[in-house]
Amino acid sequence: MRHRKHRGSLGLPTGHRRALLANLATALLTHGRIETTEPKARAVRPYVEKLISLGKRGDLHARRQALAKLRYRPIVDVLFNDVAAACSDRTGGYTRIIKTGFRAGDAAPMAIIELVDQVNKAEAAEA
Repeated sequence: MRHRKHRGSLGLPTGHRRALLANLATALLTHGRIETTEPKARAVRPYVEKLISLGKRGDLHARRQALAKLRYRPIVDVLFNDVAAACSDRTGGYTRIIKTGFRAGDAAPMAIIELVDQVNKAEAAEA
């Protein structure tokens, strides 16, 4: 039975949704924080957290699994070298979602999703 198995489709076909999540994850790993709509932020959060867990594992199979999801080799290298090292002492909760209000054009709820440890490193560098 499929009871309670529905995941948010974001109103997109499967291929488009997978590409969207991969692109959002790539942007988040590149920049450390991105602003997007709240449903997209909620959808990309478990996607990125699983990728960071793969990065913390660090073996060849995990690297290939991450490459299958992200499809961009330099970002996988950033994930395994930089992000996984920054999150090595954390057992989960690598991302944070901050609600920022509503978009002016269509009143869509907006949110910032950020990597927790990357932001802490940036704040420590400023201080």
